[in-house]
Amino acid sequence: FVDEISKEYEGNALVGKVNVDENPNIASKYGIRSIPTILFMKNGEIADKSVGAVAKAQLASKLDDLIS
Repeated sequence: FVDEISKEYEGNALVGKVNVDENPNIASKYGIRSIPTILFMKNGEIADKSVGAVAKAQLASKLDDLIS
């Protein structure tokens, strides 16, 4: 549901996906060891992190907190 969140937060947050198998340098840079891992970044810094399967509502709540 990352694509759904991307559409819902269009204009308020930039949401993207990275295939860490194809981009191992990014996984290494951010210390990603488990998939799925979602990084919440604000002003170029990691503001929050979610590891493992989580509900869409939890992700939306974290985004709402960072946006406000």
